[in-house]
Amino acid sequence: MQRRRIVFMGSPGFAIPALDRLAESHDIVAVYSQPPRRAGRGMQEQPQPVAAHAATHDIPTFHPQSLS
Repeated sequence: MQRRRIVFMGSPGFAIPALDRLAESHDIVAVYSQPPRRAGRGMQEQPQPVAAHAATHDIPTFHPQSLS
C-alpha cells in the first residue's frame, strides 16, 4: 500500500488509537483539534488528549476556533 500524507482531525481520547493506527502506515503531517480548555482545581489550560499525544510524537498541531 502506498503511504499517504494525512491531516488528522480529532480531540477526544478515544481518537488516539485511530491516530496511532493511521501513523503505522501513513505520514501524519498535521493534527487539528479543539483549543485547550481550562480544567482541574487550578483551572489551568489543558490540551485536548489528541493534541497532547501528537505533541509527544512531534506532529504539528493546530487549534482553530472554527472549521467553517
